[in-house]
Amino acid sequence: MHLTHRPVQPDDIPAICSFPQSPDELFYMFPKATYPLTPAQLSDAIAQRSGSTVVEGNGKILAFANFYKAEHGGVCALGNVVVVPSVRGLGVARYLVSAMIELARQQYAATEMWVSCFNHNTAGLLLYPQLGFVPFGIEERQAWNGTRVALVQMRQVFS
Repeated sequence: MHLTHRPVQPDDIPAICSFPQSPDELFYMFPKATYPLTPAQLSDAIAQRSGSTVVEGNGKILAFANFYKAEHGGVCALGNVVVVPSVRGLGVARYLVSAMIELARQQYAATEMWVSCFNHNTAGLLLYPQLGFVPFGIEERQAWNGTRVALVQMRQVFS
């Protein structure tokens, strides 16, 4: 599958809203949102964030991410990462995160990039270290259903 990426467009928002398939998946992507994800919730997040990007393949939107922090010459922090269920495990997330690393380096001249991943998100916890991210902290958080979860913070320092 040939993948490309580009800035998000307003017409992309309804499709992206369909990607999280459960309250847990939405929590991994966007902890402050309530399930199901609505275009209003996603549009508000996009308006407050930087670098909102979609991945396309075979003429369809397959993934989305952005930066909740984007300091020129400093830290870019990756957020709202989600991949359409039908292509999970096929390298789309790897492509997306790699594209966001390049965006952080080129557009923001970032010195490092951060990503946070909840302990139940096994795919993310396994992917990020493969892309050069190293854990540096763990915070206790509360999941959408009130249970305790661990938020693993990772970073990649650019040389």
